[in-house]
Amino acid sequence: MNTKVEGILHKLYGTTPGGSGLQPKEALAYGIAGFGQNFICTIIGSYLTIFLTDALLFGAEGVTIGSITGTMAVAWLMLGTRIFDAFNDPIMGSVVDKTRTKWGKCRPYLKWMAFPIAIMTIACFLPVFKEKATSTFIIIGIIYVIWSVAYTIADVPYWGLSTCMTNDTVVRGNLLTVTRLLCTLGAGIVTVFVPIITGNLTARFKYTDADIPQIMADKGVDAEAAKNFIGTVIVGQESANAEMLKWIYFIAAVVLVVAAVPMFFYGFKHTKERFTADDNPPSFGHNLKLLFKNDQLLLIVISGVLGGARMVYSYTGGLYFAKYVLQNEGMYSLITLLVVPGGLVASVLVPWMSKKFTKKWAYVAVHLFGGVVMAIMYFVGYDAPWKLVIAAIGLVLLGIPQGVNNIITYAMIGDTVDYLEWKTGERGEGICFAMQTLINKIGMAVGAFIGVISFSAAGIDAETGFISAEGAQRLWNMLVLSGVISMFACAIPVMFYKVTEKRQAEMVAEIAERKGRAE
Repeated sequence: MNTKVEGILHKLYGTTPGGSGLQPKEALAYGIAGFGQNFICTIIGSYLTIFLTDALLFGAEGVTIGSITGTMAVAWLMLGTRIFDAFNDPIMGSVVDKTRTKWGKCRPYLKWMAFPIAIMTIACFLPVFKEKATSTFIIIGIIYVIWSVAYTIADVPYWGLSTCMTNDTVVRGNLLTVTRLLCTLGAGIVTVFVPIITGNLTARFKYTDADIPQIMADKGVDAEAAKNFIGTVIVGQESANAEMLKWIYFIAAVVLVVAAVPMFFYGFKHTKERFTADDNPPSFGHNLKLLFKNDQLLLIVISGVLGGARMVYSYTGGLYFAKYVLQNEGMYSLITLLVVPGGLVASVLVPWMSKKFTKKWAYVAVHLFGGVVMAIMYFVGYDAPWKLVIAAIGLVLLGIPQGVNNIITYAMIGDTVDYLEWKTGERGEGICFAMQTLINKIGMAVGAFIGVISFSAAGIDAETGFISAEGAQRLWNMLVLSGVISMFACAIPVMFYKVTEKRQAEMVAEIAERKGRAE
């Protein structure tokens, strides 16, 4: 690595040149693995739902699975699988804490799980599935559950690895800041380009302004009413549109998986575990007891659960709003891009905010700020160009709490690992970082569930793409109001968090002193 570049990276990460601790090449390898991981996470988290509702047409009018509508079946599948998966995280955390290999306890899972995750990701989007078939829904549901378990087996140890690489809270905070930025970039690439591709390739199946006479003939309406059908699927082209979506999502999944797998292996090869307990592996029951002794971690978990809907606009609901209300699927790319500047500002500000106000108060402040921003967006609305400008400004500002949350939460959980060791003599990286992945999955579950419930409440017909003005307003209300409530609610538990930067440094020093006396 070029000496000048290496010097810049040492400053970025706060690492010491030539030391025995964390080095920039290793830190970058860790971030690259996260970058690739988010290719896979995002294609599933953002697009499997719409694959089910729009490509396989479970969101079409009149479709049922058993005694419920296809849309509600999708909603419950997303929620149920993610919650099931989230509560697998403590089990996986315990498995990680019991793992002993020549590569360490966390790293091996990057190597072992790369191909299983890749295979199951592609399986979720196979284009051979039949539209609207109950058997198809059951098969995809089973595949999705298997995928979620496979992903958990890699995700929990990946985030736990950060505490095994360094116990310096500043260096670890910088490591997680850069890594989360790379993860956001990976997710952003998927959320920006996939809707643009789907929007452009399916445009030929949809009515435009030039088709108003045809709309009048097809729908039996006057010229004014015909305008409401612009952007919906042309009569007779519903199956062709759905078939095109199947193949787009399948090819996207294959391309992203092929790109991501080498990044998993690169992260495995170029990282190192330095702080791993050598004592007897703890049992799952013992780990659960440790979890409940880590009261500071539980505050973060409660906050994360309450904040599950704070970013619902960036999940499926935002895509539905762009596709059916704004009548331009590619606008979802703009929605996600608008959040990026605020996220970049947050990445720059987090180290300063943490030093100036502590991680705790930085977290609380930005979420209260985010709640106010979303409340303003709700009352202003969206049904005029100037209102959309206000909403766009709001999305830019919402990037700040989103970015701060993505970085600080991981750093705070890392600090609670040190807190747990100070309190009990045991670190429990696996069980502690399992709580972060649990939070993430509950957020994805809530985001997908609210998105699909909003889709249902709005009365959208996925086969034709039609939505009424009243339905559009209901979609807006549910997406934005859920975010307002979630932003305010998640700030409350963290107000009681006690592991400040100063206190964490004192605890690490006390731990080192105890170990020194024991030798």
